[in-house]
Amino acid sequence: MGCSFDCVYCYINGSKYAKKTNSYYVKSNACDLVYNKLKKLSRNHERAFLNLGSASDPYMEIEKELELTREILKIFLRFKYSVHIITKSDLILRDMDILKKLNDTAVLPVDLKNLKSKVCVTFSFSTVDDDLASLVEPNAPLPSQRLKAMNILANEGFHVGAALMPILPYINDDSENLENFVRVFKKNNAGYLIPGALSLFGSSENSSRIKYYNFVKSNFPEVLDDVKDLFYNKEYPSNRYQNNLYRKTAAICKKQGIKTTMV
Repeated sequence: MGCSFDCVYCYINGSKYAKKTNSYYVKSNACDLVYNKLKKLSRNHERAFLNLGSASDPYMEIEKELELTREILKIFLRFKYSVHIITKSDLILRDMDILKKLNDTAVLPVDLKNLKSKVCVTFSFSTVDDDLASLVEPNAPLPSQRLKAMNILANEGFHVGAALMPILPYINDDSENLENFVRVFKKNNAGYLIPGALSLFGSSENSSRIKYYNFVKSNFPEVLDDVKDLFYNKEYPSNRYQNNLYRKTAAICKKQGIKTTMV
């Protein structure tokens, strides 16, 4: 729980998942829980596409030491379960050996039996600019590292794409930036791009809302009032803004020949 990458916009801050992301807890019994669960599912011939990385990055810095994600992937391999990994880290390349074996042997769920890859990897981005990333994602590997890893995994035959989440309002949500995102992802062999608008939670000092407002105030003060007006003390921007953002991104993706869904 929590995440050491400590991105200023992270929805975990101030949400039900954690009070803050500059500290975290390691689920030391995770492997036992996963093993027991998959053993039961396997005996019942139940298949699934398992997900790693929905509320905490599976390749935080401490993973180099603990190898908890690597051990979980070994359990997936033992029971032949396909996997979708969401990450901001190129550390995933360390586990290429297991991922290749999973891609060869995993059994897909019936409703996804036509999927070409049994291992899907989605790299998460809020920017492809390393300088901006160092401000909003201070402890995460740089976008340039993620893009390189994306290219490597795609060339190895995995189904790889990008989660452009969150797109930063009034900073990189204009057409020029969106076109650049799509162009860069396609150049690095992304098979899909899934866009997502910013969400802001909480009202405490460590909440995503206050952390993000402070970031904007320090680095983009000229758009602070616009950002605050966009949210107006709500957790999400207006439906009109979101729909316009998604329509604009989808049109650019269609023009450049990249999907906006994984399958």
